[in-house]
Amino acid sequence: LDFSDKHEEALADDLLATLKSEGLFESEDERKTREVVLGKIDKLVKEVVYQVSLKHKLPESLARECGGKIFTFGSYRLGVHGAGADIDTLCVVPSHVRREDFFECMTEMLKARSEVTELAPVPDAYVPVIKLQFSGVDIDMTVGVLQQPTIPEDLELSDNNILRSIDEHSVRSVNGSRVTDEILRLVPNIPTFRLALRCIKLWAKRRAIYSNSVGFFGGVAWAMAVARICQMYPNKCASTIVARFFVVLNKWRWTTPIMLKEIENGAGQFRVWNPRLYPGDRGHRMPIITPAYPSMCATHNVSQSTKQIIEVEIKRGLGIVDKIIKGEASWKELFEKEEYFREYKFYLQVNVSSLNNDDHKKLHGFVESRLRFYVASLEITGQFMLIHPYIKSFDHSFKYKTEEEAQRIRAGFLPAEESTSVPESTADGISEASAVPDTANGDKSASTPEHSEPQTDGDDGKGNIYTSAYYLGLVLVKKDRSSADQRRVDLS
Repeated sequence: LDFSDKHEEALADDLLATLKSEGLFESEDERKTREVVLGKIDKLVKEVVYQVSLKHKLPESLARECGGKIFTFGSYRLGVHGAGADIDTLCVVPSHVRREDFFECMTEMLKARSEVTELAPVPDAYVPVIKLQFSGVDIDMTVGVLQQPTIPEDLELSDNNILRSIDEHSVRSVNGSRVTDEILRLVPNIPTFRLALRCIKLWAKRRAIYSNSVGFFGGVAWAMAVARICQMYPNKCASTIVARFFVVLNKWRWTTPIMLKEIENGAGQFRVWNPRLYPGDRGHRMPIITPAYPSMCATHNVSQSTKQIIEVEIKRGLGIVDKIIKGEASWKELFEKEEYFREYKFYLQVNVSSLNNDDHKKLHGFVESRLRFYVASLEITGQFMLIHPYIKSFDHSFKYKTEEEAQRIRAGFLPAEESTSVPESTADGISEASAVPDTANGDKSASTPEHSEPQTDGDDGKGNIYTSAYYLGLVLVKKDRSSADQRRVDLS
């Protein structure tokens, strides 16, 4: 058996101390607050089921027996969440509680709670969600409707039979919890896995490659990649798992999938990942496959450009970890922040704006979900060697007095007094090239959702405008020196 030696154990202790110094562990007070909040949400779910049951004419005694239960998933369930992290929460309800009933009733109940702020239901999302803050804790609440009349307290989600006859929205919601639990079941040493994953998550966030929506790996994908290394080296400590993580992924032959177990065919008619059958699955560049039925690719958003960026960062990480093992570097060097806004000569800036805050939240989510498609459409033009999307937007709200002032803000010309809210490093980055959507030319319909009204501030005639800026770093194909024509780049 290949166990870690004293040097490796010492490196693991040093890694733990470094992560603690980075503030990655929540305090005891925060832990208790989260537990209290989850307890209150569990009671709310049961109350929603009760109220909807009465609405459907069930007797009061039966309505009380219908139950309802919450499950956590994501980083909180994996035990790798940090201070201030959100909690992914699955609310499981019986068959007579339709998703529309749940969203309507739960939203009204949450509005009545003084502890709840930032309430934003998104029922039309790929995975319908209610986002909120509860006593300062960020919550992402999804719902799974099971085809059974009651939800008992001892319900477990591991049985594939619970997926029979439920709709795809519920499958996606329920599988968030099922995948998380399966990852924990399949790793040989959970404490080692958790420490190694905390390290990789921090590294990925600092290097700006932690975002499923724009084409990098999300939290579940990074977790499965670390879990696979733990399976390969079951007796090694966390520092060695991290080192082997970079060694293995640097040599990994994509498109060979990373899998924690063989893909299984379970109950129901759900499609599972199968590149032999499905052309779309064959197109996945860095496939990492979820272990719970129905198995899916957690990294289907990866583009040719983001694949290159991930590979470069893994190679960089490998070089630093080699130095750490030799005593020539510290863990902090692995976690140094990227310098995205100094990296490229050209940047494309995509601006979106709204005159209503609620509308802007919806628009923000929509644009974020479509940005990777825009990157893909630019890649196929053949004009770019690399397109690097930044992992988050830069969001602002302003007061304006005239329509001309509003139009300038929409076009990305932010008022001087607010310029400090944009990172200083962007100044050089976007000076050479930036592009804005049609809203810069006065097209209101492109930025303001239909029928929304501007939010005003008092009686002085001022209005509010909400903006988000997204950035793409561009590496252009080298110009043909034999051509005298001026080069044009199509960004449509």
